[in-house]
Amino acid sequence: MTTPGQVAAGWTAAMHAGDWEAAWRHTDLLERPRREAQARPGFERQPWHLVWDGSPLSDRSVLVRCEHGLGDTLQFSRFLPALAQQAREAHVMAQPHLLRLLRAVPGIGTVHDGWAGPDWPAHELEVEVMELAYAMRVTARTVPPPLPLAEHVHPLPGVREREDRRLHVGLLWAASNWDHSRSLPLAELLPLLDMPGLRLFALQQGPAALDPIAAGWPLEPLWQRTDAIEDAAHAMLAMDVVVCVDGMPAHLAASLGRPTWLLLQHEADWRWGGDPARTPWYPAMRLFRQDEPGDWQGVIARVAGGLQDLQGAPTASGDAGRPAARATASTVAG
Repeated sequence: MTTPGQVAAGWTAAMHAGDWEAAWRHTDLLERPRREAQARPGFERQPWHLVWDGSPLSDRSVLVRCEHGLGDTLQFSRFLPALAQQAREAHVMAQPHLLRLLRAVPGIGTVHDGWAGPDWPAHELEVEVMELAYAMRVTARTVPPPLPLAEHVHPLPGVREREDRRLHVGLLWAASNWDHSRSLPLAELLPLLDMPGLRLFALQQGPAALDPIAAGWPLEPLWQRTDAIEDAAHAMLAMDVVVCVDGMPAHLAASLGRPTWLLLQHEADWRWGGDPARTPWYPAMRLFRQDEPGDWQGVIARVAGGLQDLQGAPTASGDAGRPAARATASTVAG
């Protein structure tokens, strides 16, 4: 008899292999007992259960709950336009930090403050935003693009100077507190400081932004102007490339269409699959994985090589960088 743990392991393996169809079949197996039991009196949903009960979304009043991280909401909000077309009405209960950003995007339903209290809109069906990929049986070939956030955000003024032909690179080296394994020691970025032709910006937020090592480095502390997520989006649009660890800023930068170079630990999260450099979630993203556990040095060496190749390509301002290289942003990202 297959145990839930074995089914969950099969789900993870399928996702790493890029076989999303198989992953959804594993989810069916995990959820079948719950869906059979929920019709019985006294059933209580547990935290590991899905919110969605498996019934059709079409022509229903659907409430979308965003109960995970901000990055999860940004990544999976791409399914909201399709839901809004299928459902009779869609209500999105988003985190307060994302309200202004999401409300600027038309065609995704009505966006509410998910933390405002228990008086949520009347609805017939609930689904958590990360369940939408499963509910729609999306595959790696049919996954829609991210929400067009860049259409509703403008670059932060005063960051780019027309005569400055250096490559503008935004850096984020620390993930959220709940998973320190995704972060890298700031000192690992030291090789980038020795590279000519770069203008480095610290986009890091939180306590890591105050790292005393950073205080002695020539990093422009743009984080001081990006307290709100939409402000961070403005700053990212002024970058030629954003180099960051796995977390919400990576999803934000890639959703904005900025070249996003994601620094991944050896055992990366399931969502990044098994491809060494690419992900179907974000066309603008390039993956840099550790070859061995803890090997950030090798990751940064590859990033440095990529930045050398990228110099000479058109920048975010439309100017060319140093003429030594002939690579374009698309070929480097590929």
